[in-house]
Amino acid sequence: MTLVKHELKQSKLSFLIWTLSIGFMIALCVFLYPEMSSQMEDVTDIFASMGSFTAAFGMDRLNFGTLIGFYAVECGNILGLGGAFYAAFCAVAVLSKEEKEKTAEFLLTHPVSRKRIVTEKLISVIILITAMNVIVYALAVGSFAAIDETVPMKEMNLLHIAYYLMQIEIAGICFGISAFVRKGNIGIGLGMATILYFLNLVANITESAEFLKYITPFGYCEAADIMADGNLDKTLIGIGMAVTVCGIARAYIKYTKKDIQ
Repeated sequence: MTLVKHELKQSKLSFLIWTLSIGFMIALCVFLYPEMSSQMEDVTDIFASMGSFTAAFGMDRLNFGTLIGFYAVECGNILGLGGAFYAAFCAVAVLSKEEKEKTAEFLLTHPVSRKRIVTEKLISVIILITAMNVIVYALAVGSFAAIDETVPMKEMNLLHIAYYLMQIEIAGICFGISAFVRKGNIGIGLGMATILYFLNLVANITESAEFLKYITPFGYCEAADIMADGNLDKTLIGIGMAVTVCGIARAYIKYTKKDIQ
């Protein structure tokens, strides 16, 4: 697992920056809740009258006046978009950066198969995303305790599991892309994550576009649906995990046959 350790060491700084940034922003939102709780009724009424904007973020189906409703909207968007960006950032260049940095020739001269290279790089991506989510989850729970609020464990767990699976799906897609590009273009991954995020907003606003939830992984991270149903949409998650497997499989197929320069 030498390559795994090498990848983790190389990614240490970016991991700390992304993880602490997301965790800090989530904790800050939770700390703001006690100051805003007395005005939440007015805020809820304002959001309820904002039409399409309210529907886009599911605030028409969430009680923004409760801590978990506030957390699902404010912190959910931070973890959703920030986590998606980090997953894309980790995966989209992990296979191509050797060519960009001109270290491919050195790596491939070692007695290690290309399949093993792909496997160890994939493991490193999964470890980084998992570690980020564990730390952010701990900071979120800690921030609830800091303001002396009871943590609604079921809702919290469902939300964080959904966002974790979403990040794994985006990482799987970007991992597949990484095998095809040569310059490790981070913009491709971040752009794709942004598009998938906005597809979910469109699906929330327009009934005729609800089919988009079967395309974007943000579809099964919809806090309003999770809170209302008390569980995750297994159909959407199943589709998402199938897409993840396809992305990873494509990476193996392409990288093992690729003319690496």
